Amino acid sequence: MKAMELLEVFFKTIEHFYPKFNMEWLGKIPDPRNPNMITYKIQMLLLGGIFLFSFKLRSRRNLKFKLHNETFLATLSEWLKREGVLSEDEAKESKSFPHGDTLEYLLERLDPKYLGEILAKMNERLIRMRALEKYRLFNRYYTIAIDATWELRFNHEHCTQCLRMKVGEDREGQPKYIYYHPVLEAKLVTPNGLALSIATEFIENIIVNENDNFEKQKQDCELRAFYRLAPKIKKAFPQLNICLVLDGLYAGKPVFDICEKYNWKRIITFKEGSMPATYEEFETLKKLSPENYAYKEEENGTVQRFHWVNEIDYEGHKLNVLECRESTIEKSCRFVWLTDFTINSLTFEEIAKGGRIRWKIENEGFNMQKNGGYELEHAYSLNQTAIKNFYFLLQIAHILNQLMEKGSLLKEKLLKIFGSIKNFTAALYQAFISCVFHFNAGFFARRIQIRFSFDSS
Repeated sequence: MKAMELLEVFFKTIEHFYPKFNMEWLGKIPDPRNPNMITYKIQMLLLGGIFLFSFKLRSRRNLKFKLHNETFLATLSEWLKREGVLSEDEAKESKSFPHGDTLEYLLERLDPKYLGEILAKMNERLIRMRALEKYRLFNRYYTIAIDATWELRFNHEHCTQCLRMKVGEDREGQPKYIYYHPVLEAKLVTPNGLALSIATEFIENIIVNENDNFEKQKQDCELRAFYRLAPKIKKAFPQLNICLVLDGLYAGKPVFDICEKYNWKRIITFKEGSMPATYEEFETLKKLSPENYAYKEEENGTVQRFHWVNEIDYEGHKLNVLECRESTIEKSCRFVWLTDFTINSLTFEEIAKGGRIRWKIENEGFNMQKNGGYELEHAYSLNQTAIKNFYFLLQIAHILNQLMEKGSLLKEKLLKIFGSIKNFTAALYQAFISCVFHFNAGFFARRIQIRFSFDSS
């Protein structure tokens, strides 16, 4: 695939899915900098942050070293001129790319909510286009996985908002701690491997007023963050049919209450330790309901045995439990889920599919962002506000990359030509610095379709 073809994939993907990305979205973010001291427009700086992650440049300083390139600047100026961001004269005068410190200066002062809103708009646009419609559970519900991950960690207290965890003792017997910044992430996940960030809640220490004149630092946690995150999701997507797919930490009445309040469906990993009495009741009722059973054998020899029980009472809620025992030639495993979907011979497979798709947030989401070149756990800044903004820029870049990698403009050629997704992003960077892309009058005139494959095989 030629460099020019790769650039076509990049620009056509953004134009197709997000035609208002530069002017209407990035351009309307309030610029917190002194207007008399601005050299680079906010769109160019934020695009620089997105390129930092899209090209997997790995450190902030590489913005200057790897993007201060005459060819890259010519293409970028052409694009921003076409978008109305730069005038003809401004495009001609654009001879340098901003330093990473210039980007950090902006992100230290920018309210993170604005980049969070961009993420919500990106997903809303995909949903309105019906680009993800065929991946809905029961042809109705978008599956949203929620889980926490560590973003940054330190051996010392980095700031008052750091959480801390004891990891042992030193030679004098004094406790040793690590200090870390976790984040609770909601991602829209699909069977073909998309994991799109739709909402984020940073897990950080909270200062609470216990009396009128006394303040105390309160250690935050994943569940408290969920109670703050849920209203954000509802506000951003008030009419969306949602099924939350959650791990065993969320098996409890407060989460059930929130799901019912917002009219969300749920599939939650069920572990014996989280609700022991209910778990024991399921084991007993399962033996008394032999008719609630299904058997499946795949062509590859995988055998699945399903058991289920409906309407187990739990503190005012009716819970349904599905068990799947899976055996292959190599190993056997067992999955159990809590749900409010009624389980029967017509629904058990779809519920199991929804339960197992939760792993997409770990594999295609967190693991890719940590180990796939995005360097999620790298400290792009030590400023708490900038840390959050860099996190959002990473999520935006990851969405754009996924739309290219999974989209029909590239999907068939990706592994055949590049061998891996990592090689594709390297080739995209090389395309930007090796040839100037010219936007002729008819480039975006013809309407195109970008489709996604149904599964990740």
